[in-house]
Amino acid sequence: MSDIVFLNEAERNLNTVLTVGTFDGVHAGHRVLINKVVESARERDARSVIVTFDPHPRDIINPGSDGIRLLSTLEERAELLADLDVDEMVVIPFDRDFSLLTSEEFVRDVIWEKIGVSEFVIGYDHHFGRNREGTIETVQNLGNELGFDSRIVSKQEVGSRTVSSTAVRKAIQNDGDMMLAASFLKRNYILNGTVVHGDKRGKHIGFPTANIMPQNSKKIIPKRGVYAVWVRVDGKYHSGMMNIGVRPTFEGEQETLEVNIFDFDENIYGKEVQIQFVDRIRDERNFDGVEQLIEQLNSDKKSSKRILKNRSPHIAKQFK
Repeated sequence: MSDIVFLNEAERNLNTVLTVGTFDGVHAGHRVLINKVVESARERDARSVIVTFDPHPRDIINPGSDGIRLLSTLEERAELLADLDVDEMVVIPFDRDFSLLTSEEFVRDVIWEKIGVSEFVIGYDHHFGRNREGTIETVQNLGNELGFDSRIVSKQEVGSRTVSSTAVRKAIQNDGDMMLAASFLKRNYILNGTVVHGDKRGKHIGFPTANIMPQNSKKIIPKRGVYAVWVRVDGKYHSGMMNIGVRPTFEGEQETLEVNIFDFDENIYGKEVQIQFVDRIRDERNFDGVEQLIEQLNSDKKSSKRILKNRSPHIAKQFK
């Protein structure tokens, strides 16, 4: 996992190549920029740093809204950045006062004075600072004044890999299209959570499940239904299937996330696990009775195993 360093703990080091952004989900478009940072840092024998924010800026700038759903928590983001060989993730606590900084104040007082930079990598269309006034020219002008280089990632370099976090959210939350989401993310969509106690009904019908409480309440939950998934427990990956919904056959009302891990009988209550969503099998349904439900679950299990046979889990570097 890349080191998570909050701004007040950051060590100033001028021999640093960095870029700035929310990078929610670390999708394919983000990766182009991040890879440029890592490549340049290697060429310069410098530190590679991604500067990001928490909470998501939109939650502060538009406080009256319901808030934005996250594709990645801070911990998940750090893990994804580690896979791209980033040295550090510097987190800026985003609040109202910070949102009022001008772009010049941000570069001069935060990036230059507190983190340090020898090269600032910026996307061709990136805007930042109060009222999104900062542009490529802002970075270039301040680089000339303070003594750091700027590197522009052009539209041509991004190419067909241009994708928005909004498009990824729609694929997951509205459509449950995990294959499309994976093509945007260049990996399976992940959800980290804690195993909590449920009503144990799955165990009584031969399909014991682990109830998952997401690590972050703002994390995007896929559309209700049944999914083929990989489950990471204690650094090991297991195949399984997950149901997201209210379990209408048992007249449930509250949405739950339940995963049946195949060929697994360990006690994992209280443990942190990671779910990797591979494909959506079907909608949630109301069955006429338990026998019909069991028949469908057996079919779901076969479908999941067939899907997972050809789709490996994304194995994070710290668990290789």
